[in-house]
Amino acid sequence: MTSNTTYLPATDGLPGEDTAPQSGVDEASATASPRVLGFSTRQVHAADTPDLTHGARINPVYLSAGFLFEDFDEAEQRFSGEGGGYVYSRINNPTNIAVEKLLADLEGGAGATLVASGQAASTVAVLGIVKAGDHVLSAPSIYEGTRALFRHNFARLGIEVEFVEHPNDPQDWLRRVRPNTRLFFGEVIPNPKNDLIDLAAIADAAHEARVPFVVDSTLATPYLIRPIEHGVDVVIHSTSKFLAGHGNAIGGVVIDAGRFDWAAEAERYPHLAAPAAGQEGPSLIEKFGKLAGFAYTRGAIASRFGPSLSPFNAFLLQQGIETLSLRIERHVASALAIARWLELQPEVSSVDYSGLPSHPQHELALRYFPRGQGSVFAFTLRGGREAARTVIDAVEIFSRMTHVGDVRSLILHPPTTTHSKLSAAERERAGIFDGLVRLSVGIEDADDLIADLDRAFRILRGEDLPSLLAGTAAAYTPAEGL
Repeated sequence: MTSNTTYLPATDGLPGEDTAPQSGVDEASATASPRVLGFSTRQVHAADTPDLTHGARINPVYLSAGFLFEDFDEAEQRFSGEGGGYVYSRINNPTNIAVEKLLADLEGGAGATLVASGQAASTVAVLGIVKAGDHVLSAPSIYEGTRALFRHNFARLGIEVEFVEHPNDPQDWLRRVRPNTRLFFGEVIPNPKNDLIDLAAIADAAHEARVPFVVDSTLATPYLIRPIEHGVDVVIHSTSKFLAGHGNAIGGVVIDAGRFDWAAEAERYPHLAAPAAGQEGPSLIEKFGKLAGFAYTRGAIASRFGPSLSPFNAFLLQQGIETLSLRIERHVASALAIARWLELQPEVSSVDYSGLPSHPQHELALRYFPRGQGSVFAFTLRGGREAARTVIDAVEIFSRMTHVGDVRSLILHPPTTTHSKLSAAERERAGIFDGLVRLSVGIEDADDLIADLDRAFRILRGEDLPSLLAGTAAAYTPAEGL
C-alpha cells in the first residue's frame, strides 16, 4: 500500500461498496482523484503507521506510561496543545491513536476516543454532553448494564433518564422533550430481542428538539451499518465484542460525527461555550466548532475520569478489526440459518431475529441492514425455565457464558443472569419470559451448530443420546522424557 493513498470512506451506502469498479472508466480518469477504497481494504490499511526506525509492518505496541520531551520548551508546547506529540498514555498513545483513526474511518466519523470498556464508552459519551439537572430520553430496549447506569448511577449525579414507550414513533420522543432535555439515546440492534429502532426518524426528531442523538452500535459493527449516515451524531461500541472478535480484549470507543452545531445551541451546552475552568482564552466551540463536543468528551471526561485502554488491548483490537468483514459475513449467514431452523421447532414459541419475515421490525431490518441482521438474538421455549435449563445444559459446542460477538458461539439464560435484577413485571413488559434463551452465533460451521442444538432439543424431548463430540478430543502429549 503506497504512502500517498487517500483513505476516503464510502459515501454511496453499504450495498455494493466492495464490488469491482464499473466498466467504462479509463485509466486516466481513474487516477485523477483519490480512489474510494472498500471496507475490507480499509479495515486492513486505514490504521497504517509506518515504522521508520525498524520497518515493522504491524503497528507496534507502545507499552509506555509516558513519553520523553526533547527539552524544556517541548514539554511546555505539548502541555499547551500547540506542539502535538505524546504526553502520557492516559491522554494519548501511538498504538491507541492508530486504532482510533481506523475506527473513525470505518464509521465515517470525524474522531474517536478509545476507552477501557463498552460501559465506559456509554458513560463517557453521555457525560461529555449532559450535566446535573439535565434530562435524557432513551429507547426502552437497551443493554441492561446501560439501563442500570442510567437508572441508578446517573440518577445519583442528578441526571434523569426517561424511557420512551413507543420508540419508533418520533412524536413519542418529541412529546416527552422538556426545556432541560439534552440528549436522545438508543441501540442499533437491541440485545436480546432485536426490537430495532428507526434511526433516521429518531435522528430527525432529536435534531428537531435541538439535541444530539447517541447510539450504541456494538451488535451491528460498521460493516453492517454506519449510523452516522442515517443522521446519528455519536456512535459508541463495546469493542470487546465483534470488533475485537476473539473474547480476549475488553475495550470501548466513542466516535463523533463532527456534525452537531454546538455553536447554535451554546446556551444548552454552556460547558462548551465557556473557557476551560481556571483558564483564559477561546471556548471549545470557538476553538473546535462542531468538534467541540468531541474535544470535551476526550479531553475533559475520558482523560480526567481515566478509563484508559491498555495499548496492548488496542493492539489486539486492531488485529481483530483486520478480519471484521470476513467474520461478520459468517456470523450473519449462520445466524439466519439457525434462526430459520429454530422457527420450525415445535418447542419454540418465538424467535427474536429481525432477519426473519415473522419479526415485527423485519422491514426496518431490510432497510438498514442489507448485508445481514446481526448474529445475537433470542428464542423462547414453551416449556419455560426448566426447558431452557435442559437445552442450555445439553449443548456441547455453544459455550455457556455472558459475552457476545465472539468467534465462538455462546448461549445464556437472560431471565436468571443479565436481566435478573429486573422485577418479574419489568421482564414481562420487556418480553424476557422464563423460557427465553439468548444465542450469540459464532463462526463455526452452521451445520455443526444446528446439530448441537438439535441434540439438545432431542434431549428436551426425552431422548437419551451420546455426546456429539465423542472421540473428538485430542490426546495429550506425554511428558515422559522431557
